[in-house]
Parts: sequence; structure tokens; C-alpha cells
Amino acid sequence: MKLKNKTPTDFKKILDRVYRFLSLRPRSKKEVADYLKNRKISPFEGEKIFKILKEQKLINDLEFAKWWVEQRETFKPKGKIALRVELKQKGISEEIIEKALVHIDEESLAKKALAKKIEAYRKLPPEEFFRKISQFLSYRGFSWQTIEKIILEGKVAKKFKNDKI
Repeated sequence: MKLKNKTPTDFKKILDRVYRFLSLRPRSKKEVADYLKNRKISPFEGEKIFKILKEQKLINDLEFAKWWVEQRETFKPKGKIALRVELKQKGISEEIIEKALVHIDEESLAKKALAKKIEAYRKLPPEEFFRKISQFLSYRGFSWQTIEKIILEGKVAKKFKNDKI
């Protein structure tokens, strides 16, 4: 598509592509801006597109952040640390991130994340078992306080209550 001397139909095509991009999943304002930038859309046209999208309520960083957190809770549980990093990468402000993470129950998310992995680690010696669990939860962005609580209070500790660690 030519970038010079664009016609109204060219603008409509650009807008249709943006709609298609948004139809896959919700997007943050930064993601849409990056999409437009990669397609070499002029700042003037980009502003027109953002105005249209905001009027149609298709871009809302708070709703996007809540959706992102909900998806992570459902399909790939992660801790607040990891979620904060992911949302920051998506261009979400710290204020919005705080609002999106306010109701996160890290302990239940950690248990959910660990549920599938714990069976793979069952036959390991106690020290290695706890090390693997700690590494896994840490990699998923859970705080040390949450990891410690899961290990000491949960089913994990019960498995080895008679073993010396």
C-alpha cells in the first residue's frame, strides 16, 4: 500500500486492519501504537485511528490489564512480580497495574501453578524437591513469602513431614 497520497479508501483499509488486529484479543494502547508504527502509518492518521477506537471503546488500558491478569489466572498462573513486568512491557502505567493486581491471591495462584508440576517432582529427594518447587514458583514471578508459605504450610511439607530436610 502506498503511503503517499492516501485516499479515504486507503484510510478505511488501514482502519479495517486495525479492527482485525483488535479482533484477535484485547490490546493495550501501546500495542496498537506499535502496530501502526510498524505499518508506517503517519502520526496524523494514527491520531485519527486512536480517536475512532476510543469513541468505540475498543482501547482501554485498565480493561486490558484486568483481562490480561484474568487470562494468566486461568491459563498460566503467575505471581504479581511477573504480571507487573508483563503489563509494563505492554505499556500499562504503574497506576493501572496497581488497580489490576489489587485482588490477586498469590497463594492460590501458586498452588494452581504448582498442581501440575508437583507430580513430576514427587520422586525426587527432599532437598531437590523443595529446590525445584522454589525455582519453578520463582520463575513464575511469585514472591519469596508466597513460596515459603506454600512449601511450609501446604501439601508439599506434608509429603516430607517425617523426612529430615
